[in-house]
Amino acid sequence: MIEEISFSETQSICPECFAVVPAWRVGRGDRIFLKKSCPEHGYHETVIWRGSPAFSSWVNPKTPSYPENPSTLVEKGCPLDCGLCAEHRQHTCTALIEVTQRCNLRCAFCFADAGNKPACDPTLENLKEQFDRLLAVAGPCNVQLSGGEPTLRDDLPEIVAMGLSRGFSFIQINTNGLRLANDPSYVKALKDAGVASVFLQFDGMEDSVYLRIRGRELLREKRLAIEHCAGHGIGVVVVATIVPGINTGQIGPIIEFAFQGLPAIRGVHFQPVSYFGRYPSPPEDENRITIPEIITAMQTQTGARLRAEHFKPPGCENALCSFHGNFVLLTDGTVLPWPQHQSKDCGCKPIAAADGAAKSRRFVTQFWSGPKERQFPGAGGQIHSLGVWDEILNRAPTHSLCISGMAFQDAWNLDLERLKDCCIHVVHPDGRLIPFCAYNITDSEGRSYYRDKG
Repeated sequence: MIEEISFSETQSICPECFAVVPAWRVGRGDRIFLKKSCPEHGYHETVIWRGSPAFSSWVNPKTPSYPENPSTLVEKGCPLDCGLCAEHRQHTCTALIEVTQRCNLRCAFCFADAGNKPACDPTLENLKEQFDRLLAVAGPCNVQLSGGEPTLRDDLPEIVAMGLSRGFSFIQINTNGLRLANDPSYVKALKDAGVASVFLQFDGMEDSVYLRIRGRELLREKRLAIEHCAGHGIGVVVVATIVPGINTGQIGPIIEFAFQGLPAIRGVHFQPVSYFGRYPSPPEDENRITIPEIITAMQTQTGARLRAEHFKPPGCENALCSFHGNFVLLTDGTVLPWPQHQSKDCGCKPIAAADGAAKSRRFVTQFWSGPKERQFPGAGGQIHSLGVWDEILNRAPTHSLCISGMAFQDAWNLDLERLKDCCIHVVHPDGRLIPFCAYNITDSEGRSYYRDKG
């Protein structure tokens, strides 16, 4: 029998009734579990970490930064008082504004359960109020226009221009890409309005993957969407929902496709499947894939072109939420990681949450937008123009690829320590800012706590 090691205590929720319950992170071999028990609905246990990098090596301390202008009072406690409340420990890096609940796909996995009895689209006046409220509370953060499928709105370019006029300098569209593939004039209109980046649903390099996850063959249209964005200088981040048994073997091919797609493709973003919104059934552990498993798959499926040590925990959100690594593609096909500048105190000295959020906002603005001449952050006068560094500095502005991943939480694996550190917030129609996982969380029957509720 494998010995169980207790790492730390936190809080979670019951997936049956949303009650806040004590929870523990425990280790058995190279696996970490979150276990909890509800007085009414009993015991639940979920795997949250499998393999290498080791859980203990990945966690890093962070000095919290609380909202200057909290919008809700702390009455019931996290996650039931979101707004943000005074106990939230991170500022907004990216805010999502949902411009529609309509959709032109019926995906098996959908955070928003889009297209299921959609409400009426918010009016332009509604959206103006959301932009203004967001600016007042969070300042000029990065904005992602989402849904539903936002490109179903003919006036999306007008919404983009509205956001820029209200003081937001980076606007990204979260899309399945169908309209971008089939309507090049619409892509031009988005570019003319000021769109910087497209967050493109992209689950693999085989149509069989799209049939199972999205319900139809889509690879041709995904390629066309990227081509049309490239033609108008809109940066593309390809976003893959990774589902065990369906597309775990696509991780390496997606990365290779992205390198071939430089400079149009600016990043690859992996999202291990989470079980909220719309999904086939409550999950077993074999239905999950964790951050270290994604990192290991990247190393294995790229033939160690990318290696585990190239990827680091985030400085913005909680360390258990994500990973990132940045790479430069040289003319001979060599892939080099950006140099890591770490102090001798790294791993011991806490990271300032506010600094992490600010750096994350700047990075996304600079490197997820369409390619243009810009300073490579590794230079700063510290790297001499010798040998291969000349090519690195010349190629970095246009041929850098950002590879990242975000492990969203559901009712089974929700860790309130992680949720309090969230920097990705959804603008509720009433103006509150709700951490992404809290906004989308659903119980075992698919019922939401925040979405579509006042």
